[in-house]
Amino acid sequence: QAIVWDEYLTGPFGLIAQYSLLKEHEVEKMFTLKPGRLPPADVKNIIFFVRPKLELMDIIADNVLREDRGRSPQRDFHILFVPRRSLLCEQWLKEQGVLGSFIHREQYSLDLIPFDGDLLSMESESAFKECYLESDQTSLYHAAKGLMTLQALYGTIPQIFGKGDCARHVANMMIRMKREFPGSQNSIFPVFDTLLLLDRNVDLLTPLATQLTYEGLIDEIYGIQNTYVKLPPEKFAPKKQGEGGKDLPTEPKKLQLNSAEELYAEIRDKNFNAVGSVLSKKAKIISAAFEERHHAKTVGEIKQFVSQLPHMQAARSSLANHTSIAELIKDITTSEDFFDNLTVEQEFMSGIDTDKVNNYIEDCIAQKHPLIKILRLVCLQSVCNSGLKQKVLDHYKREILQTYGYEHILTLNNLEKAGLLKPQTGGRNNYPTIRKTLRLWMDDVNEQNPNDISYVYSGYAPLSVRLAQLLARPGWRSIEEVLKMLPGPHFEERQQLPTGLQKKRQHGENRVTLVFFLGGVTYAEIAALRFLSQMEDGGTEYIIATTKLINGTTWIKSLMEKLEPAPF
Repeated sequence: QAIVWDEYLTGPFGLIAQYSLLKEHEVEKMFTLKPGRLPPADVKNIIFFVRPKLELMDIIADNVLREDRGRSPQRDFHILFVPRRSLLCEQWLKEQGVLGSFIHREQYSLDLIPFDGDLLSMESESAFKECYLESDQTSLYHAAKGLMTLQALYGTIPQIFGKGDCARHVANMMIRMKREFPGSQNSIFPVFDTLLLLDRNVDLLTPLATQLTYEGLIDEIYGIQNTYVKLPPEKFAPKKQGEGGKDLPTEPKKLQLNSAEELYAEIRDKNFNAVGSVLSKKAKIISAAFEERHHAKTVGEIKQFVSQLPHMQAARSSLANHTSIAELIKDITTSEDFFDNLTVEQEFMSGIDTDKVNNYIEDCIAQKHPLIKILRLVCLQSVCNSGLKQKVLDHYKREILQTYGYEHILTLNNLEKAGLLKPQTGGRNNYPTIRKTLRLWMDDVNEQNPNDISYVYSGYAPLSVRLAQLLARPGWRSIEEVLKMLPGPHFEERQQLPTGLQKKRQHGENRVTLVFFLGGVTYAEIAALRFLSQMEDGGTEYIIATTKLINGTTWIKSLMEKLEPAPF
């Protein structure tokens, strides 16, 4: 059989089934879905793996209609929708006259994909836009389904807390699914004590700010996709004596980043300013380990050295890679532009001059810096001021449209609808109250040995993670007033456990909380939650789930509309 992939799905599927595994199951060939004839392949079955999107149905119809019916043996077609079948798509295929060509029409419900030991993602890139702009709650249904699957495997979660409209919606669907399938009551001892559902729009600020953890910066600068990152190759060329670098590699260097790699697990969540010292310490340890070989005299000692060699070589190449990445990042973080941008962000987040037109933003527009950079800053200012004064907002909009083109008027409209760039209503700015009550801005931040989650943004503590932290201790009752200022309801639900499954907590045993971000989560927030898990007296361990791993750039991009100019 051959598989034809919707290109977007290859990344997530690569995390659960590598090509070698598929080969064992008689997959001869893999193609990317594109218009035209399907490539020749000596197979009986062709399986399409696609998301239920109409534009993809046109391509499939084209593929099927161009298939040579005269050839023998004839090839059979099958279609698998991920994560759900869609009547609309099937109707569309029927209108194109190809629905009958598919022997099987199935769905493959891929809800939560494991990205790491403590991280699950649905990788649904348009979830935020669908929920907040199009009032399309399909992705919330998938989230609820994913959580039901999780409960079927790891036991019913006794407590559900949530904040936001989407969170309320997901909790309602879960309760309803449980009612509709009474058989789903399982007798597995619960792994999770608490589920916390958080809407992304409860905290619109965090993704807009530049992440300052090692992993966050890699994502901000190069973009991490399904745990892989592509980097400029010149830093990774093996240095050979006397060749003078005449054949530098041109292919980007592709690396997988997850906690299976010891060094990465240690530095990924540190503030970037604390990474250099760890790398230099590691370099000393590794070179000392290699020196040991001169002291190995007896056969036994030599044998022991040789047995450790593969591990040491892996550690050495891992160190070399991360030193190169850190150098690449340092070139950017030490640039004047990065510093100026960060200074403005930090001023906004600490509440300085959020209510008037910012000179730096004006200059950036005048110099035509990348539009996304401008939008991130303007949205950040708007969020830190609970909306901008009409005069300021109009000024920014006019400047942006006149510099970057009027086709971006739709994007500005989307940002307003999502609550990111809006006029201040009611004339009150709630942000200072929220900032003070939740201690979102810490002046004395320790980047090397942090004692608070604010280290991930060098001063700003992610609001979303602060909510999780306060929920664990002392509970949300202490911040009732602030919760009312944030969008959407907050609620608590309890799920009955069958007798005998209630947890009796041993002394010193941690509670396990699953935090589900509806609409996306950043690597810096993940780092902050991991930091809370590792705190000596924390008492709570966090597992993170989300609809999508995002950063400010990919998030704003998902809200941008591309208006194509008329073709005449």
